[in-house]
Amino acid sequence: MPDYQKKLFSSHLWAVYILAVVLLCVTWYFQWKIGLIMTVLVAASLYYTFYRERKLLEETEEYISTISHRIKKVGDEALLEMPLGIILYNEDYKIEWANPYLNKFSDDDDSIVGQSLNILSEVLIPMIKENKPEIVIEVNNSKFLTIIKKEERLLYLLDRSEQIELETLFHNQQTVLAIIFLDNYEEITQNMDDTAKSQLNSQVTSVLNKWSNHYGLYLKRTSQERFLAVGTKEILAQLENVRFDVLDDVRELITEQNNPITLSIGVGLGDTSLPALGELAQSSLDLALGRGGDQVVIKDDVGKVRFYGGKTNPMEKRTRVRARVISHALQELVKASKNVIIMGHRSPDMDSVGAAIGILNIAKSNNVDAYIVFDSNDVDIGVYRLIKALKGDEEIWSHFIEPEEAENIITSRSLLVVVDTHKPSMVADANLLNQTEYKVVIDHHRRGEDFVDNPTLVYMEPYASSTAELVTELLEYQPNHAKLKMLEATALLAGIIVDTKSFTLRTGSRTFDAASYLRAKGADTVLVQQFLKVDLDIYVKRSKLIEHAVIYRDSIAIAKADSGVAYGPVLLAQTADTLLTLSGITASFVISERDDGKIGISARSLGDVNVQVIMEKMNGGGHLTNAATQIEGTTIEEAEALLRDILHEYFEGRDSE
Repeated sequence: MPDYQKKLFSSHLWAVYILAVVLLCVTWYFQWKIGLIMTVLVAASLYYTFYRERKLLEETEEYISTISHRIKKVGDEALLEMPLGIILYNEDYKIEWANPYLNKFSDDDDSIVGQSLNILSEVLIPMIKENKPEIVIEVNNSKFLTIIKKEERLLYLLDRSEQIELETLFHNQQTVLAIIFLDNYEEITQNMDDTAKSQLNSQVTSVLNKWSNHYGLYLKRTSQERFLAVGTKEILAQLENVRFDVLDDVRELITEQNNPITLSIGVGLGDTSLPALGELAQSSLDLALGRGGDQVVIKDDVGKVRFYGGKTNPMEKRTRVRARVISHALQELVKASKNVIIMGHRSPDMDSVGAAIGILNIAKSNNVDAYIVFDSNDVDIGVYRLIKALKGDEEIWSHFIEPEEAENIITSRSLLVVVDTHKPSMVADANLLNQTEYKVVIDHHRRGEDFVDNPTLVYMEPYASSTAELVTELLEYQPNHAKLKMLEATALLAGIIVDTKSFTLRTGSRTFDAASYLRAKGADTVLVQQFLKVDLDIYVKRSKLIEHAVIYRDSIAIAKADSGVAYGPVLLAQTADTLLTLSGITASFVISERDDGKIGISARSLGDVNVQVIMEKMNGGGHLTNAATQIEGTTIEEAEALLRDILHEYFEGRDSE
């Protein structure tokens, strides 16, 4: 019996003794016989009480001893036998102690005690140093949730193999919807007879059915040019591994006109409902078509987008039906508006200014006031001669206003027309986008993720040489109330000439039609050449950039300016164009600091290299053959290193296809 129990028992016993003695003394004094009887009873009672209390204490002591032993035994068994890994490690990240459960996961029969934590996983020690509370590691094909107690240098490893396997299975079996669209089916089959059209349909269907059967997709043709495919994330991963080679298979189907048929695929995925997946797939398809088609766009429920394909230039549409429809729709919007506000992108080029002047003429033709947003502090060397000529025409220049003035003029009933860009981050004044509900986007660039919210009308044709070409076609279907001035026609023609490099790149039959129309309206080709003249100092700067060019992979020219020397985007673009004229060069990249502190990269190609995809990975964009980007918070050397990494990844991906 413990000492404190003995003391407690003794104190109680003595209290009883004292009370009994007092009572007996009183009784014996008055009635000795009764006192004798009470003495016997008290003695017996005291004996029984003492016996029971001692017995109870002995039983309690035995129970406590037994339960302590059982608890200790259970603790030992739990520590050593329970399917839970426990590790104690020292300051050198070597295992000091581990319960036997972990020994069966060692590659050899020896204990893991004394070995580094790297024996379990190479990532374990770095994660401990980064104060991660828990990570998942793989040990001999088993996956463990590892709880890290850094202060105690203690690890708990819980086997989660089955749970992770179920999660992976659930993830892989999630539904994916895809909408497949034949980009140029209507154009190609327009002049086909029924036999040829049937043969083409059969060929396309055969290729797609073979593709879907190979990967386990459910495929259903919903119209002549549209298919619906249903699959899983696991199937989608397989398709991404082969970079959707079905695009190449379909493109190889040459029609009677020797024109390849191309398809675009919009994919929707995510942990969401089927209607929402359908909307994601349609949105992805719209984005693919807006980028010129012949590609795959994958969009998930959190907005992340991935692109595949886009190797070919968009095919020019031979008919002008869409141009006429868009022109009439634009006319109705102009007539219904209080005024028209026109703006292009920051640091406007010839195409942006020329297209804006064309929209200005459309507004004047419909007797509606119109204004062009122009920041006089943001004039690049490439357009200053054109701007100087426009300032000489008071009637035209009176429609040019500063962004601050435009914000005072625009109302909820104004029509805002954005030309030569579709990205809110690139417009001359992003604040204007929120001032009216009626917005029109006219652009020839391939569509990117960043797009003007809720536009009323969109006219994007990546096949077009320039936005000036698109606007010129719209002009042809407008009322001739405001005759196109010579300077206006010349500005539009200058936009076409600059973007086509004097009709050598991205030039179709409709490009020459638009140029012919402008020439008939008085466009002066000599004046265009005056606008495009280069100052001697600019020519020297361009030559210095070319002097620093190096050749990558035998056909890629990369020119890098000296650190601390800033060049404008037009000069970079001109340098990239010049490099592309060199023998053996299929793509060129020019890197330089800009006046705003960013690093600018201008990219050009002859079509074999998709510079748009490369620039998009650097937060830029453009065309397959013409793209650019601006990067913040980096240096020229870091930008060049990033570009080389992306080029390496791009060519490695192509080589594996």
